[in-house]
Amino acid sequence: MARSVLFAALLLGCGSVVDEPVATQTDARAAERDRMVDRHIVARGVTDPAVVAAMRAVQRHLFVPDDLSELAYADGPLPIGHDQTISQPYVVAFMTEAAGLEPDDRVLEIGTGSGYQAAVLAEIVEEVWTIEIVEPLAERARKDLKAAGYENVHVRAGDGYRGWPEHAPFDAIVVTAAPDHVPQPLLDQLAVGGKLVLPVGTYNQDIVLIERTESGYERSEILPVRFVPMTGEAQEAPGR
Repeated sequence: MARSVLFAALLLGCGSVVDEPVATQTDARAAERDRMVDRHIVARGVTDPAVVAAMRAVQRHLFVPDDLSELAYADGPLPIGHDQTISQPYVVAFMTEAAGLEPDDRVLEIGTGSGYQAAVLAEIVEEVWTIEIVEPLAERARKDLKAAGYENVHVRAGDGYRGWPEHAPFDAIVVTAAPDHVPQPLLDQLAVGGKLVLPVGTYNQDIVLIERTESGYERSEILPVRFVPMTGEAQEAPGR
């Protein structure tokens, strides 16, 4: 079942008894997180209530290196080792909102990194499958997500270019590393009505939103960004 804060609140309002999600338990840094959300996410136009609630709920400091913990609620990327970063909170919120998620959705993430984006997705949707090409990061994210209570996230170490076909189709796919073209296997694994959100490009990148329709795909470029490149097969496959 999705661990959406809003969903839990509705259940409580109906008199049901539910366990409080780990991410919403007493947290000494909740005030910092609220300030981050108010100043850098809501103020910049993210309005989806489920996304805003998830950004308030996920304890970002649990997903950054200990020596950078004091910077966890600044609105910027941070290094997490292996030449990778944890994404800027605003960009995480923007991409999550662009995916148009519903509570019963099944979502694929390519580029687990720290696990932070996966945690935000897991607050909103039923199941998250996430793939990380750097095995030590995949193992650390698996451990950190489990410790934070996210039982609906499934982590795999491997190259995400070809997605996770045995669990397709997905209602949304979120990619957090930039290929120079849109991988065809990800398009193939998108459900009709589903959305693929990913940065595309080399030096100049844009977040691209692709929605699968009954007759094909609709594409738009929605935000200039700067992500680390997608490695592995994405660097070998010809651009499309």
